[in-house]
Amino acid sequence: ISNLESAMQMLIKTFHKYSGKEGDKYTLSRGELKELLLEELGSYLGVRCDNEAVEKVMNDLDANNDGEVDFTEFIILMGALTVACNDFFLEKTKRGERV
Repeated sequence: ISNLESAMQMLIKTFHKYSGKEGDKYTLSRGELKELLLEELGSYLGVRCDNEAVEKVMNDLDANNDGEVDFTEFIILMGALTVACNDFFLEKTKRGERV
């Protein structure tokens, strides 16, 4: 299995690790999203994940306004965060800093 295939499997497994603890097993509630952000992305986000931050992320992601984040909406978040991380590392590299 390739690294990219492994990464795709990990995204799917991670989503389903948190989805369904509250309500629909195929979506993330606000509480599930907050837990996922804290547990899985805490070091990348680097900030305290408070209710206001979760609300902002939830509102930005919840394209269909159902109050939950489905897998497609979750992948949009992961894509945006990956682009932001790539941009951050490119800037550091351009400035000659070690990554």
